[in-house]
Amino acid sequence: MMNFRDDSELLISVDKVSKKFCRNLKQSLFYGVQDICKELIGGNRNSETLRQQEFWALKDVSFQLRRGEALGLVGANGAGKSTLLRIISGLINPDTGCVKVRGKLAPLIALGAGFNPILTGRENIYANMSILGLSTKEIAERFQDVIDFAGIADAIDAPVQTYSSGMAARLGFACAVHIEPDVLLIDEVLAVGDINFRVKCYQKLAKLREAGTAFILVSHNPHVVLNVCENSLYLAKGELIKYGETEVVIRQYEEDLSLAGTETSLGMMFLPEKPQSESLGVDIISLSFKDEQGNILAAPLCGELAYLCVECKAYKKVDYANLGVSITALSGQNERILYITSASDNEPLNILPGRVEIQMQMPYFCLLPGLYSAKIYIKEGVCSFDIVESFRFTVKASKITSRSLFYQPRKWQVISKGKI
Repeated sequence: MMNFRDDSELLISVDKVSKKFCRNLKQSLFYGVQDICKELIGGNRNSETLRQQEFWALKDVSFQLRRGEALGLVGANGAGKSTLLRIISGLINPDTGCVKVRGKLAPLIALGAGFNPILTGRENIYANMSILGLSTKEIAERFQDVIDFAGIADAIDAPVQTYSSGMAARLGFACAVHIEPDVLLIDEVLAVGDINFRVKCYQKLAKLREAGTAFILVSHNPHVVLNVCENSLYLAKGELIKYGETEVVIRQYEEDLSLAGTETSLGMMFLPEKPQSESLGVDIISLSFKDEQGNILAAPLCGELAYLCVECKAYKKVDYANLGVSITALSGQNERILYITSASDNEPLNILPGRVEIQMQMPYFCLLPGLYSAKIYIKEGVCSFDIVESFRFTVKASKITSRSLFYQPRKWQVISKGKI
């Protein structure tokens, strides 16, 4: 890891960085000894080639980070995100390529991981912040701010081993952000703590960014990345798949996720029909999205008209059927995005024996591009007929959408109120 002098705004430069690991511990130790011996005699380690049981955790990754920028890092588990952050922070060295860092760097890779459990919170603040580059005088000046931010004043003189995981996480975050670093490396740590603490974290990050701090944010929640980062990296199995504007990167990431293990065929999900002896009266036999002409949509478009179509096979007449739809975002924290029932809309559904299709028209499909799962049930009163636990579908973009949780249809106008 080296410093550089060319671009005064450039804080991190990663150039064709690769890192390999060995799946077998004993073999890994042997390779380590072998590499050390080669270096001692001035030999070549052959870092660019894989040996038996080795694999690339990262392969030829390049990007730059400038002052005040926020870069998102997305990808499935095992994609190489944490490995990349550890290389940037200097915890491990790359096998090939070069990483250049300017300024003070604070890694928030595992909050509280560097704390000594026997020491008190007070002692750990001094130890942790001194490791991050502050003098004893500077720590003393910021000590009270750290305690206030973490919200653990009552336990500051108790050993950290008596802290809950949330308390240790809050203290770790407070230490890192109060050294006022040039670069913050954040690995999923914003998911810890209660909602009030998370809001406080985002507010602090916004202030640091205004002061010029840049950061790299790893999160499996695309909405967090969309709201914080202008640009993002998408890694898959150690390789850089896409690097650029966050909305474009997230869109490709989620579309790739939707192709993995999907249960639908060209946008339609078929369910096995039950014999009448096993039916409770009404069975769901297929699910799909359709356009106004009745054509099946492989993926509904954000902001465009779509019909959610639930085909049923009914063995009896139902006068007041209730269809419920609960939609969650699969690529985030599985949070529920939308919950709709025909009963809450005062729309009792009349079903006659035979095959019927229940349609819910959505004039403007309001979900943002991404990967979703719908739980769909049909019942009458407290009597449940059938339920589908997961109908996975992808929403694609038809136009530029805002960085929100849903698409809001809108019109703009200027109304003259007369002269001043």
